[in-house]
Order: sequence, then C-alpha cells, then structure tokens
Amino acid sequence: MSDLRDLYQEQILEHSKAPRNFRELGTANHQAEGNNPLCGDRFTVYLQMDGDAIRDISFQGAGCAISKASASMMTQALKGKTRAEAEQIFERFHKLVTGKGANGEEEELGKLAVFSGVSEYPARVKCATLAWHTLEAAFEGQPEAVLPDED
Repeated sequence: MSDLRDLYQEQILEHSKAPRNFRELGTANHQAEGNNPLCGDRFTVYLQMDGDAIRDISFQGAGCAISKASASMMTQALKGKTRAEAEQIFERFHKLVTGKGANGEEEELGKLAVFSGVSEYPARVKCATLAWHTLEAAFEGQPEAVLPDED
C-alpha cells in the first residue's frame, strides 16, 4: 500500500511542478477566479465552450501542490466532455476527497483517484476542490467561486 501511496504522491508532485494546460486561454468564453483565503491558493479557470461541450480548458494562478495538481489533472480529465459529464465527474471527485465515496468510484475517476488520500486530511479538501468550484462558477457565468463551508 505504501508503494501505491508513493506513486500517488509522485503524480501529484509531478503535476504541481509541471502543470498541464497552465496558460491563459485567449479563446475562452467563460472564466472565473477562485480563492482559498485560508491558505492563499488563487486560480483562474478558463473555458472555451462549444454549446454544451468543453472544447478547451486551462488555468493560471498559484497554490499548493495539491491545488495546482488538482487543477492540472482536472483540465486533462474534462477537455472534450460535456458540462453534464464534468459536473458528474466533480460530484464523484468531491465524494472521493471528502471520504464519502462509494467503493469502485476510484476506477471511474481514472487518474483523479490519486487524490483519495486527501480525505485523511480534511483541511486539504478545499485545496483539492478549489479549481473544481471555480469551474462551476465559470459554468454559471459568475466571476468568482464561492467555496462552501462544508468542504
């Protein structure tokens, strides 16, 4: 189990050091800013929507390893998905990082399952979900994400 946990930590650190889709998206037709005032993480999520499909997605900003890796992996997982699919993935991801997920959901999340250990550190849940809440705000046309108290 510790070998698996080491692999997960390696993936999170690798995405934090070399995040994917880390750029301003000039063709974005939706964007929002997210801020976690407790730790200083701050991101902007950019979306280029084609109808209900995410044609392109990117982010910029600064944060801890978990928040940056989560944003990076989110952009990879959601590019080409519909809004409904993205929302369903976020629901599963949120259950995973809060420890409320059902067995087997890790498999459905693919590479995002590396964040399963976050549930052991409740203070880090907001780090893992900041980009996702910011994505929701962008979908809704809100300029800023509001982090729920229960995360």
